[in-house]
Amino acid sequence: MLGYKGKKIRDNIHSFDLVGAFVEFIRAPRSGEVYNIGGSRHSNSSMLEAIALCEEISGRKLTRSYKETNRIGGNIWWVSEVGKSQNTIPLWKFRYSLREILEEIHRAINPCAE
Repeated sequence: MLGYKGKKIRDNIHSFDLVGAFVEFIRAPRSGEVYNIGGSRHSNSSMLEAIALCEEISGRKLTRSYKETNRIGGNIWWVSEVGKSQNTIPLWKFRYSLREILEEIHRAINPCAE
């Protein structure tokens, strides 16, 4: 982890949800439009929250390190504003929560996990 005491916030989106937005846009394209697509407030966490959730899901402590120096150019907080996307692509909905994303990653890395 780099800087911000592990509290920098990032949103997370499952590839299924991202592709779902693309599919719905392709069904009703709008010329010249620009959209933000990300996990928004639906699915976001700090690094510390994500680590704690990964440890809960895996039942193991993660090996980690921390450097006090902030990453150059790194934002402390980034959560996509997807209101326009949700309003103009009305059939697009989030399916996966942060927990579901991390559980799926855990299963993929550990195929024998429950």
